[in-house]
Amino acid sequence: MRVPITGIGVIAPGAIGIAAFRELLASGRTAVAEVDRFDTSGLSARSAALVRDFKARDFIPVMKMRRMNALSRFAVAAAKLAIEDAGATLPPETGVAIGTAFGPVQTSVEYMQEYVEKGASLAPPQLFAESVANAPGSHIAIEWGLRGFNVTITQRESSALAAAMYAATQLVKGSAAAALIGGVEEANEMLFSVLDRIGALAHDGHPGLTLGEGSAVLVAGAGTRRPYGWLAGFGIARDTTAPISDWGSDSRSVVTAMQAALDDAGVDRVDAVYASANGSPRGDEVERRAIRERFGDIEVVPTKHVFGEYAAGGALQLVAALLATDEGRYRNVLVSSISAGGGIVCAVVSSEGG
Repeated sequence: MRVPITGIGVIAPGAIGIAAFRELLASGRTAVAEVDRFDTSGLSARSAALVRDFKARDFIPVMKMRRMNALSRFAVAAAKLAIEDAGATLPPETGVAIGTAFGPVQTSVEYMQEYVEKGASLAPPQLFAESVANAPGSHIAIEWGLRGFNVTITQRESSALAAAMYAATQLVKGSAAAALIGGVEEANEMLFSVLDRIGALAHDGHPGLTLGEGSAVLVAGAGTRRPYGWLAGFGIARDTTAPISDWGSDSRSVVTAMQAALDDAGVDRVDAVYASANGSPRGDEVERRAIRERFGDIEVVPTKHVFGEYAAGGALQLVAALLATDEGRYRNVLVSSISAGGGIVCAVVSSEGG
């Protein structure tokens, strides 16, 4: 498999656009900061990776923007940047594959509040239409008149990488000539408080993940610029020791997914692993053991401490790996994503086409 990535659009914590994102990665800074968007009093966690300098009207006409929730605005803006970056005129048969772990939670909350207060007949139907997870992918297809496959994948932390795997497979099969691939997430009070109360978030020196938001979209298979890199192979597996809301302990299952990605890419070894590493004690430990078992001594690059976790973080992790191959730092990179509940998705990103 060799699927070229010719365009990248980034709406990230600490970086709007690919140039700013490169600078953020090179600086060694983190975009994680104390939450000031909503009240965190009474909660243990206080920090998240929030998008702070994004103005949707800079990317989307006002009348269209009013019909989109925050999640859709992130994704459409990232898609616009990616298409411009690729210099692409997308064929109508272009597909769309978007990953999101939780979807538009805030819109669902707002709709239910209206429903409870006003009743079903007066609750705004537009809010209901925007409360579904596939709203961002639908808006992208409508905006650019795309009639190819349109899928939204929710696989927790692995949502964006699973979406990339689906799209790349369809391109290799010839089901579409091009695709927009991405991940999108929003941080809101409801989601943050639930994750905090189940003990998932880092706080006061206690390990845990950091909630992130934003979007990254890739153009695959179309465009005029030199590819940043190629999606070269994917592998999946499941850790059957994992409970529904935590990570498991079976490192061999992670090795299985890693090996499947290597086999799909036709390579035996990579130069670095862009790790799932998000601060979750069980998830990080099982991944650490798997990397040691399969690769021994190898460079491991964590990224989630910069821009947080979930589908935006997964898409940005993939972007970081692509930029590393584009800059000539690595020839082949493994990108690893391990989800609570035991889902595992791995990808090989290569600097070389087929």
